[in-house]
Amino acid sequence: MAYNLKEVVANKPSRFTSGHRMCAGCGAPVVARMVLRALKPEDHAVVCTATGCMEVSTFIYPYTSWTDSFIHTAFECAGATLAGAEAMYKSLKRQNKLEGKDTKFIAFGGDGGTYDIGIQSLSGAMERGHDMVYVCYDNGAYMNTGIQRSSATPKFAETTTSPAGKVIQGKMQSRKDLTEIMEAHHLPYVAQTIAVNNFKDLYEKSEKAIYTEGPCFLNVLAPCPRGWGYNTEDLMLINKLAVETCYWPLYEVIDGKYIVNYKPKNKLPIEEFLKPQKRFKHMFKPENEWMIEEFQKEVDKRWEELLNLEEITNR
Repeated sequence: MAYNLKEVVANKPSRFTSGHRMCAGCGAPVVARMVLRALKPEDHAVVCTATGCMEVSTFIYPYTSWTDSFIHTAFECAGATLAGAEAMYKSLKRQNKLEGKDTKFIAFGGDGGTYDIGIQSLSGAMERGHDMVYVCYDNGAYMNTGIQRSSATPKFAETTTSPAGKVIQGKMQSRKDLTEIMEAHHLPYVAQTIAVNNFKDLYEKSEKAIYTEGPCFLNVLAPCPRGWGYNTEDLMLINKLAVETCYWPLYEVIDGKYIVNYKPKNKLPIEEFLKPQKRFKHMFKPENEWMIEEFQKEVDKRWEELLNLEEITNR
């Protein structure tokens, strides 16, 4: 269906308001604002966030940037907390004890609270089939507590716990593919998208996830200027390069069917994505060219695997 995204967004109230204390150039608040814009104006939402940058910067009692019901929960249990709220809501509806607007349940967590500490409660909520959406704003490290590496941190990236020096050259392990782990739960809808540079993609996938019955998952790349080391005004550029190099493909899986939403006509070399980020600067030393080559091979391998999955599941 054809529509004007600017008009759709402009005519909806902002459920994530200004006044938060997120850093300039951060992708996370963009994610929260656009995901919630996908809600129908008549619907209510229960939002749950794990401890992290988003929580500490948007809900400093008695001030809040959230206009819907909001729950702050511990680092490890955003999935379980929201699942409990959703189960209670369903029970009250069955007992005719609850009237009014339809309520949607949306969780937000960073990669630390999703890929690592919170994966057990997320997996449980998804497996049990709760009617909810979990949104991971993936900034690739534990940014809120000092930029420590997480399993979402890409290989060779420098963090405070994987420094680039004489002993090691940044993180030495490959990044976990959480989107595929969630697809392995056989969910009705799983998608990967970005914070900015393609609002249409983020908006439409958010809308699909919210209004698909059952457990749904969105993995959204949300760059961090402090942890990644880019200029604040380059947020859109970083997202664009992540997609154009195929480091972060845009795709969705609907009932097991893969759809790659964007295929670059001229796929850029991975150096273009790495160069603007200080966390990868050591990779450009003459003696470290092998790192870039290895990084490129990993990106190419995952991209080809994704294209093969699209072909296989659409036969």
